Amino acid sequence: MAENTSTPPARRRAPAMDPEQRRAVIVAAALPLVVEYGASVTTAKIARAAGIGEGTIFRVFADKDALLAACLAEALRPDVAVAHLASIELDQPLAARLAQAADVLSGHLARVGAVIGALAGAGRPERPAPAGPRRAADRDAGLAAPRAALAALFEPDRERLRLAPERLADSFQLLLMSAGRAGTPEPLSTEELVDLFLHGAIAAAGEA
Repeated sequence: MAENTSTPPARRRAPAMDPEQRRAVIVAAALPLVVEYGASVTTAKIARAAGIGEGTIFRVFADKDALLAACLAEALRPDVAVAHLASIELDQPLAARLAQAADVLSGHLARVGAVIGALAGAGRPERPAPAGPRRAADRDAGLAAPRAALAALFEPDRERLRLAPERLADSFQLLLMSAGRAGTPEPLSTEELVDLFLHGAIAAAGEA
């Protein structure tokens, strides 16, 4: 019987990631662990979740606090929520558009709250807090993209709206933020919230 002398194919190594790619992978692996364990999550646990050695974390982050701060910053980014808002079909009735938007933004706010709550429970990390006007500017920048995406959902009905889409988007966004606060004894459902926004608190004739 002839001996098989063929050389096995060389194992192809995964392409190396640049520091920004590695950073993104680590943060993505860390976020659900931060929600579960808060600031007490270990870098060893994060490394296992990311499929890397623990030392790799410290090649892209100065320390654990820097990693936790990056997780918070990632949670606050509205990119995914904005993409979902942009995908809502505009040929639906306005109420249906707003109901979908409410679900998208409520989910985003819940994720942000989960990360902030998990970290705040342990008293860290300290999020960089620029003073006065800069802090307000950072907050407004994080709200601007979702607000613009919401305004686009009002735009098809501009001619029959009492206010400009931009002003309505701002008010709807604030309503969602208030409705999502923890501790509300009887939170409004999505349908109730949208109905209240569109039709007000007074029942129509025959509904009282």
